[in-house]
Amino acid sequence: MTVKHGLTFLYLFFSCLSFGQQDSIVSLEEVILPDYNLKKNSNSLLTNSLSDSLLQNSSSLTSLLRNNTAIYFKENGLGMVSSASFRGTTAQQTAVIWNGININSQFNGQTDFNTISASDFNEVVVRHGGGSSIYGSSAIGGSIHLNTTINFKTKFENALQLEYGSFETSKVNYQLRFAKRKFSTQISITRNASQNDYPYLNTNQKNENGDFYNNSYNLALGFKLNPKNSIFFYSYLFSSNRNFSGTLVAPSFSKYKDFNTRNLIEWNSEFSKFTSKMQLAFLSEKYTYFENKAFPIFDDAKAETAVAKYQLNYNFSKKLEFSTLLDITHTKGFGESVGENNRTIYSAILLSKYLPTEKLVIEASVRQELTSNYESPFLFSLGTVYQINKWYDFKTNISRNYRIPTFNDLFYKGSGNTTLKPEIATQFEVGNSFKLIKNLKLDVVGYYIKIKELLRWSPNSSGSWTPNNVANVTSYGAEISVQYNYKYNQNIFNLQTNYAYTVSQDDAKNKQLIYVPFHKQTTTFTYSYQNFTTYLNYIFNGSVFTTSDNNYILSNYSVANFGLRYAFPFYENITIGSTINNLFNENYQSVSQRPMPGRNYNFLITLNF
Repeated sequence: MTVKHGLTFLYLFFSCLSFGQQDSIVSLEEVILPDYNLKKNSNSLLTNSLSDSLLQNSSSLTSLLRNNTAIYFKENGLGMVSSASFRGTTAQQTAVIWNGININSQFNGQTDFNTISASDFNEVVVRHGGGSSIYGSSAIGGSIHLNTTINFKTKFENALQLEYGSFETSKVNYQLRFAKRKFSTQISITRNASQNDYPYLNTNQKNENGDFYNNSYNLALGFKLNPKNSIFFYSYLFSSNRNFSGTLVAPSFSKYKDFNTRNLIEWNSEFSKFTSKMQLAFLSEKYTYFENKAFPIFDDAKAETAVAKYQLNYNFSKKLEFSTLLDITHTKGFGESVGENNRTIYSAILLSKYLPTEKLVIEASVRQELTSNYESPFLFSLGTVYQINKWYDFKTNISRNYRIPTFNDLFYKGSGNTTLKPEIATQFEVGNSFKLIKNLKLDVVGYYIKIKELLRWSPNSSGSWTPNNVANVTSYGAEISVQYNYKYNQNIFNLQTNYAYTVSQDDAKNKQLIYVPFHKQTTTFTYSYQNFTTYLNYIFNGSVFTTSDNNYILSNYSVANFGLRYAFPFYENITIGSTINNLFNENYQSVSQRPMPGRNYNFLITLNF
């Protein structure tokens, strides 16, 4: 089918009877979650929600996820470009979802996790496994969900957090939350900055040309028009200026500027057994790159994306729910490197949830797209959750997912390839969820992923680098998540551990992909007594190969971080604290020849008023 049939295609889907659970999404006392499908259609997959305290104590999304999840991050030095490898997949195969909207770059297909301030959001959820049938391109290894939740419970709260630390690193974050019966607003403003001139351990060098600053603004508004209708507005702006660090063997004089905006308006309605959600979003991303910051010669590009989504849900019975979601996404990219090009994608999604017995849940989704840029694959997901007994749930999920070619892949000047196909991944996983004793939860997941038509840039016969669908990859492994909470009188103990064993191989070479560790573990232990809290965070990263023939290895490393927080007993609205990062002064790199900082310190004060 072609784009000219797109409107007819969507009309036919819209005409079908569509259903979904009536979930009282606009109840006055209920927290409003913009990413409705995250909670309703993820029962058969492992999800981890990170706490508010973790969000506030993390300067970037990289540090939050690196320290508290099994996702592996490549970071070109502290604060520099940061990319994820989830379940052994590439950086382009992890989707980042902002309030239900996919925000991966239209140029390179991935998210730089150092261009998002974690403290601007009040919910960050990691969803393991394939999710392309709901969230679109890149949701192969998993997806990261950034949400601003809203409720209409009366409140007026202000918080100001000030931080200062080693290498002249500073952070300022101000938050306002104000709500009445029919109106709610949240505002977050953050600035991070650093000279970032840390010494390279065991050398006489230091990190040069690595200074940076970034500013972010997050706004959420909610209006309750009547008991059945509510309107919400979300807006996020991020701007940064980074001088890109050099390596141990080569200096750098480059500079990179980001400017990203995201705006979303949403209308939720209830009528009879139906609920509906209309979303209109406008996203823009712009970069400016200076090879040498001393000269006014640069490369830049900009992409603007408009998204229209409509979801209609119907609760057919207590055991059966259906939903239809229609999505039109139009992107315009322009710049010297990619020219001026457009892409429109029409999507239709059907979702359902069935409870044949009290112990069994079956959830399914299908997705079909239309566009002129590539041949759209048929996507699906089928998951089950079976409660074998009170302490053990058995889960299965099979899905077909994809990653579409980016604007760089298709249109890059002199190198783009307009005949590219999407990457296709078929994934199967089995999960086991245990609640053995009170306050102890254990999840064990095994998975297998087969990826075909993997896109790679390689030199052609004339020596020019071009992208082609040239590889197939097989990934498999296991994930373990443990959560334990214990309270004795005023003593509170919390333990969170995540471990991942990952094999991800190029089928032709039978070699592990570069920068995919076989082992990754994070453990955080927290102890609280009255106004005092302390925590110890431990990260182990296994060694990684840095060349496709697996002849060169980057060594494993272990990093520990230690923190203290104290709220004054006579005025608990003031909290002071300190963090020691890299407690044991580990000399390590997550990217070859790009050392990370040794032991460093951070001090903070938080005012609530």
